Amino acid sequence: MTEPPGGAVSLTAPPPADTSSKTLSAQRVVPLRRPGRWAVTVVVLVVVAQIAHGLATNPFYQWDRFRYWFLRPTILDGLLITLEVTALSAVLGLLGGILLALGRLSGSPVLRAVSWTYTWLFRSVPLIVVLIFLYNFSALYRTVSLGVPFGPAFVTFDESRLATDMAVAVVGLGLNEAAYASEVVRGGILSVDQGQHEAAAALGLPKRYQFTRIVFPQALRSITPNYVNQLIGLIKSTSLVFYVSLLDLFGAVQTMGSTYPGDIVPLLLVATVWYLILTSVVSVVQFYVERYFARGATRTLPPTPWQRARSGLAGLRARLRREAAV
Repeated sequence: MTEPPGGAVSLTAPPPADTSSKTLSAQRVVPLRRPGRWAVTVVVLVVVAQIAHGLATNPFYQWDRFRYWFLRPTILDGLLITLEVTALSAVLGLLGGILLALGRLSGSPVLRAVSWTYTWLFRSVPLIVVLIFLYNFSALYRTVSLGVPFGPAFVTFDESRLATDMAVAVVGLGLNEAAYASEVVRGGILSVDQGQHEAAAALGLPKRYQFTRIVFPQALRSITPNYVNQLIGLIKSTSLVFYVSLLDLFGAVQTMGSTYPGDIVPLLLVATVWYLILTSVVSVVQFYVERYFARGATRTLPPTPWQRARSGLAGLRARLRREAAV
């Protein structure tokens, strides 16, 4: 705004908006340079390449023998036993963990004390000790009976017939797993907001329905990832059942290694790869189970790996088109 002679006021028009917009559009946004990230990336790639080169070229690994043993019937039979022991122990451990967690949260001091003592005991004793103790249980109790304490027995079992190698492995792993699963389940139940308990009680629902329909489904969002970690540990813990004369995957590898001492390394690689496959399958199942229970808790479900891959490819194509346009 200028004031010419005579007191008249004159307004000067501002510069056209096109000029500033053209200037901004001509400028190119340059991303922030991160030399440290690139340096670390290069170092990691070099280390990974060195490891891959060593695995591929070192004759000590005997990859031809690895291919020979990988699908041998002895190895597959051991793998089936590992899967069977894992499945039965996981079910037994989860059911026992739920009961122990409810005992810890019970209003009865006796149930709380017994549940806490059980959890404390089996979390303190090594699993191999539990398995060996159960394997030699018949030396302490030749018969197992059900009846009145200090009174007559109604049913009597021969312990040596009940305690097969499979039964010892499943019971030992299941008892140990229940102690850890109880803390996972208890933590999941405690993670549910107290208002949910109060709302369920206000509706007049019985305690059983409050737990099965309202509390436990919400607790599963917290229980699932933690218990899957326990399940992965259980898969690896099955390697200990070899010490109670059950030839699982590790037991089969150990036996074949004793028979063919020159193939110990490829046999250990076979066991390693099979354990990697099993834990990877469990991890994939964990992702989809978590995604299922995330419904209603998040506005959008987390993308699947396939969706992430498609999104990444779409972003890369869009970036290349922008680069080509510039």
